Amino acid sequence: MLEFLWAWVFLLLPLPLLSYFLLPGAKPRQLAALKVANNQMFGDGERSIQRTVKRPLVLFGLLWLLLITAAARPQWIGDPIVAPTEARELILAVDLSASMQEEDMRVNGRWVDRLTMVKSVLKEFIDKRKGDRIGLILFADNAYVQAPLTFDLTTVQTLLDESFLGLVGKRTAIGDAIGLAVKRFDNKPESNRVLVLLTDGENTAGNLSPTQALELAIAKDITIYTIGVGSEQGRQVGFFQRASGVDEASLTHIAEATNGQFFKATDTAQLSEIYQTLDELEQIESNVETMRPQTALFYWPLALALLLNFVTLSVKLIQGRR
Repeated sequence: MLEFLWAWVFLLLPLPLLSYFLLPGAKPRQLAALKVANNQMFGDGERSIQRTVKRPLVLFGLLWLLLITAAARPQWIGDPIVAPTEARELILAVDLSASMQEEDMRVNGRWVDRLTMVKSVLKEFIDKRKGDRIGLILFADNAYVQAPLTFDLTTVQTLLDESFLGLVGKRTAIGDAIGLAVKRFDNKPESNRVLVLLTDGENTAGNLSPTQALELAIAKDITIYTIGVGSEQGRQVGFFQRASGVDEASLTHIAEATNGQFFKATDTAQLSEIYQTLDELEQIESNVETMRPQTALFYWPLALALLLNFVTLSVKLIQGRR
């Protein structure tokens, strides 16, 4: 079927007529009179003038109609296509607390902070999730949904890249992050219910303790894969100061209690395992999407208007030379 996306544009069709009748006309110029004895040599001047006036008006009306039709954005709507969507669904929870600023991680041979390491790890992770839905939770003093479950992995990656330390506080609310993921999965009864938690594992804030949040996750059958970000012993950053290490015991307990696994962000071999493990998850049939192919047609009336205008100008130029 033919459809005009901006059909209201056709309300502008009578605009030239309104301008003609409502706007004041130009005052006629005073011309000197020429007296002749016989007017037979001039032919039928009145008919000639009428034809000269009518032609531009008809041409202008046709051009205006074509331009308005093009501006209304005509498009051809095809038959509906029903496409059931199958995908894995998982949520990424990223720690933005102050402890993530410790520069005890190595990326490409240089020391970087833990958040930079997380972004490096998740870039490859997100690239390998094409066809899956991914959500993003950022947490520190509190937990926030930065991106709902979506196929738009580019936007998820962009939102992650734009995150920074201190964005949502300085402390670490791991329990709140898990609890928020549980709440989001409650709104998706048919889901794989997988949470990937990236943190150093030291809970220091939040309304829910990791133990309470873990009980909720177990009750809702949510599988949690934890990725520890931080060196085991911590990096020496001063003569008397050493960066805090990752709490592997807590992260391992959270993962194993939910039938998940714990991985180290510094171990590329281990990280490759999480990709393979998630690939083995069975895809679920999500909401059925109905699509109707759309073909834009605005360029046809627009091209015809340009062609007609070009021909008219060419004819006038030829007549002017004569």
